[in-house]
Amino acid sequence: MAAGDDICKLFSREQVSEHNDNNNSWLIIHNNVYDVTAFLNEHPGGEEVLLEQAGKDATENFEDVGHSSDAREMMKKYKIGELAHDERSNIPEKSEPNWNSETKSEETSMKSWLMPLILGLIATLLYRYLFGASTKTQ
Repeated sequence: MAAGDDICKLFSREQVSEHNDNNNSWLIIHNNVYDVTAFLNEHPGGEEVLLEQAGKDATENFEDVGHSSDAREMMKKYKIGELAHDERSNIPEKSEPNWNSETKSEETSMKSWLMPLILGLIATLLYRYLFGASTKTQ
């Protein structure tokens, strides 16, 4: 499908299922149909991963791996159409994890200082109890 095409080709699951080998590999991901034949040798996880899913809906497996935004962008050039409207499934797209430390919740930051404080308090009380009792007996 060339960039700028307004018309999107629709495929049935049956049509996609016919493209399931290393000479002709199609996948369904989020109701979009991709011809990944040319990408088989380039896939970082190896061609076997794609061939296992060839001709099938690979959405769940794709999302379980947690592909990067770069991988999602790269997919666009392999898109050849979409799944027919009456055969679509609704699997939400997962977002990438945000590792930004500034987005900590109040609960997380409270736990980060509360636990050491409680442990320190318990250790102090135990120390005083144990060593306070031994000085009284002498």
